[in-house]
Amino acid sequence: MKRFTQARWMLLLGFGAMLLVSHVALAADDAPAAENGGVGGTELLGQIGIVLALGLGALGSSLGIGAAGMAAAGAWAKEAKAGKTLTFSYIILIGMPMSQTLYAMILMNQLGGLSGDVVRANSGLLLGIGLAGGLGEMFSAWMQGKIGASAVRCLCEGEGKGFTFLIIAMGIAETIGILTLAFLFMVMPG
Repeated sequence: MKRFTQARWMLLLGFGAMLLVSHVALAADDAPAAENGGVGGTELLGQIGIVLALGLGALGSSLGIGAAGMAAAGAWAKEAKAGKTLTFSYIILIGMPMSQTLYAMILMNQLGGLSGDVVRANSGLLLGIGLAGGLGEMFSAWMQGKIGASAVRCLCEGEGKGFTFLIIAMGIAETIGILTLAFLFMVMPG
């Protein structure tokens, strides 16, 4: 039996999330409107989309920070064993994937600020925006962390050379998170 790689687990998680969302969508169509200001079936879909943005973005940031952090811990161990001063710049590489959680929070706040009528009328769109935004931020942060892990190894083995190029490479992955946020603002209901 082949070992599941991290990418396969992420794909499995993504398909599971899509199945769960589609199941909730079907159930919401059958649910009666809630009484006394509660959440009705269609409004629930919009609210799920709102929280998916942050949840998936934070998951990606966690995966990215974990990948870069593990590489940095190994590099610091190597430096300590060699009697060298520990390199501080690894901290920058570890922290960069955190920004996608911020972008996801901005998206969540914008979606969460919509009125109940707009949420009910656009619940499917909000579900799609939340899922697309969350996945965009998740994969941007995760890949940024993987680039950061490689950057740590590069700096450790290359005696600190190339830091600027490595930051630029991570910035390219960061740009996908920014573009995801910007493009989804263009389709947001008013």
